[in-house]
Amino acid sequence: MPAHILAIDQGTTSSRAIIFNDQLEIIASAQQEFEQFFPQSGWVEHDPEEIWDSTLATCQKALTKSNLSAIDIAAVGITNQRETTVVWDRDTGEVIHKAIVWQDRRTSGLCRKLKDAGYEQMVASKTGLLLDPYFSGTKLHWILNNVEGAKEKAEAGKLAFGTIDSFLLWRLTGGKVHATDATNASRTMLYNIHDNKWDEYLLELLDIPRSLLPEVKDSSADFGVTDKSLFGNPIPIRGIAGDQQAALVGQACFKAGMIKSTYGTGCFIVLNTGEQAVTSTNKLLTTIGYRLNGVTTYALEGSIFVAGAAVQWMRDAMGIIETASDTGTLARQADINQDIYLVPAFTGLGAPHWDPDARGAIFGITRATGPAELARAALESVCYQTRDLLEAMRGDWAEMGETVLRVDGGMVASNYTMQFLADILSAPVDRPIVLETTAVGAAYLAGLYEGIFPPPAELGTTWKRDRRFEPSLDEKLRMKKYNGWKNAVTRTLTTK
Repeated sequence: MPAHILAIDQGTTSSRAIIFNDQLEIIASAQQEFEQFFPQSGWVEHDPEEIWDSTLATCQKALTKSNLSAIDIAAVGITNQRETTVVWDRDTGEVIHKAIVWQDRRTSGLCRKLKDAGYEQMVASKTGLLLDPYFSGTKLHWILNNVEGAKEKAEAGKLAFGTIDSFLLWRLTGGKVHATDATNASRTMLYNIHDNKWDEYLLELLDIPRSLLPEVKDSSADFGVTDKSLFGNPIPIRGIAGDQQAALVGQACFKAGMIKSTYGTGCFIVLNTGEQAVTSTNKLLTTIGYRLNGVTTYALEGSIFVAGAAVQWMRDAMGIIETASDTGTLARQADINQDIYLVPAFTGLGAPHWDPDARGAIFGITRATGPAELARAALESVCYQTRDLLEAMRGDWAEMGETVLRVDGGMVASNYTMQFLADILSAPVDRPIVLETTAVGAAYLAGLYEGIFPPPAELGTTWKRDRRFEPSLDEKLRMKKYNGWKNAVTRTLTTK
């Protein structure tokens, strides 16, 4: 049996393909960025065709770089940016509108209307989510009601909805499989996470025909095979998970109480709560961590909308830096006597505030403030927001106790940022040797189904740490800095 796994990691700003061996070691990889569209303030879109083309191109390039062919690949695993919404024609496979990205806020008005009508508690009890534009349900409603002819086609069963995993799966299988996994389904605001099925009442509330929806499977399951024309031979597709849940798996957080934080475009902290679905009183999300062999493992999640995106903003919009890696160098040069706070609410604030109308602000600027101080503020904003989430989690789940935070994503390569994170949390931060943990999780789920990898309990013993960052900041200074952050956020909120 071939012992290589092809992991597709389709993210918010780029598509990647990584080939792993049977030790979950990287053999080859390829990455390709794609365009971001901002048609109006607060709107964010992607071109699904560009996502598909970049996914296919990176898969083919990774195979070429590894000197492997399709017959050498045991299975494909897919991990994806979650909540991003695509609708396509079942007959032609053509998308009917650009993908509406998870960051998009265009349905804020609809969410407010539903809140005012008293639906939020019901939605939360079924889905574990808040009534927020972040999730797929209201995005799908918008497409059906704003694209000419979409509603009629949907009611006639001629359209298909999917998050990015479903769209890629449809294309990879030549239109033969319309499915998703439980983790992605749990982010749509249409799925009952306790009954593990699409919720008819929620579909009726948002006026969404049931025929649009994909079949929901375990995270490690038979998702069909790739069309022979794509890679020369069909390859089984055996794993799917949303990016943050895939990172939970890739970080081997299989025990209740284990926690990981991924720092990409946004930041997402996920706490494994076992088979218990913990209800949050601090505006965190209750979500499905993974589902294996029909058994659901739940998690508490906190979402920060802007993490690495703050660095991208400094590079692309402000021109303060040339590359993302410049921020750490600049931050070390900053004047330590200036307390500058960047609240990066470019598309609203996520947990624990959930204020979609908040907008970004910078506090503490003086005539002496320059690029170095702004770079430091951008990096530190991510750490402050992480502390906000961890404090909310401790308030929701008394069993959590003290913890070590396992981190991954592009930003964790910055030693400056990780040390400040440990300092402001007053907790150890562990960085793994393999930082591509979302792809590791997707590969593991696919290989698990094929019998290549051991069960979760055994995988946890193989997780390897690159470095542990221990807190060293004086407690008085730590609280001074954090209180300054909380004051800045309070002044930014529109819902006080």
